[in-house]
Amino acid sequence: MDEQRAVCIMGPTGAGKTDLALALCECGPFEIISVDSGMIYRGLTIGTAKPSPSVLARAPHHLIDVVDADRSYSAAAFRADAQALMADIAGRGRIPLLVGGTGLYFRALMDGLDVLPAADVTVRQGLESELAANGLGALYQRLREGDPATARRLHQNDTQRILRALEILQITGRPMSEHLSDSRPQVWRPTVAMAVAPSDRAVLHERISRRYHAMLDRGLINEVRWIRERFGDVKTLPGLKLVGYRNAAEYVAGACDWNEMIARGIAATRQLARRQLTWLRADETLTWVDSSAANHVEMAIKRISSALFCD
Repeated sequence: MDEQRAVCIMGPTGAGKTDLALALCECGPFEIISVDSGMIYRGLTIGTAKPSPSVLARAPHHLIDVVDADRSYSAAAFRADAQALMADIAGRGRIPLLVGGTGLYFRALMDGLDVLPAADVTVRQGLESELAANGLGALYQRLREGDPATARRLHQNDTQRILRALEILQITGRPMSEHLSDSRPQVWRPTVAMAVAPSDRAVLHERISRRYHAMLDRGLINEVRWIRERFGDVKTLPGLKLVGYRNAAEYVAGACDWNEMIARGIAATRQLARRQLTWLRADETLTWVDSSAANHVEMAIKRISSALFCD
C-alpha cells in the first residue's frame, strides 16, 4: 500500500467534500471510499446525508450501508475494509478516493492501530460487577498499582478506558503500556491529503443550519420512528448516537419539543465540526482548500492532478 496512488479528501460536516469528490470522479479514474462513521449504517440515510441514488449512479461509493444500526463497526474494521478496497481499486487501474469527516477512521488508516488483545466478555463482566459493587475509584487504584504508566495517562473518571486497561492486565498478565510499546503500527500516507472547509466559520455554521433543516424537511423524524419500530430501544443503538439522530430520537421520545430539538441538533453539529477542524489543523501536511471560494473545485482538481500525474 505504500507506493499506491490515493487521494484523501477530509473536512468537517457540511464543508462541501462530496461536490469536490463528484467533480474528481467525472474528470479522472477515481473510485470513492466513504470515510464516514454514519454512512456505514443501513437505514440511516437522511440524518447521515447519505448520497442520493442519482449521485450514487454517477459515482458509486464503497463502505456505505455496511451494517445495520444495531451493530457496532470499529476503526479496525474500517481499516481492514478500506485497505482491501484500495488494493482492489488499484488492481483495476483506478485511484482510490477516500472522502469523509471521521477522523478516527482516517487515523486508523494512516497511522495504524496498536495491536491489543481482543475483548473477553467474561473478564469484562467481572470488572463491571466490581465497578457496581466498589465504584470506579477502587478500580482506578488497582490500575495505578498494576499499570502506573497507563493510570497516569488516563483520567480517573474515564470508565471505559480504565476497564479496558484492567481487562488487558487480567487477560495477559502484562500492563497495557507494555503492549503499546511493543506494537508497531504501519504508517501510510496518501499521494494527496486535502482538507476542505470554508475559510469563514460563519459560512460553515450557516451551511450546517440549512442542512439540518433540510434533513427535517426530507423526513428525518419519520426515519427515526422507523428505526425505533424496527430495533426497539434506540438508546442502545450505535447508529443513533450520531449527531442529529440523537436529538431527533429525544424529540420522538417526548424528551424535548420541536424547537429544542432543532437548537440542540444544530449546536451539536457545530460542535462536531469544531472538533473535526481542530484535528485537521493539527496536521501540517494537509493541503487546504477554501470551499467558499468560487473556483475551489477547479483549483483542487488542478492540485490533485499535478500531484498524481505530473510529479
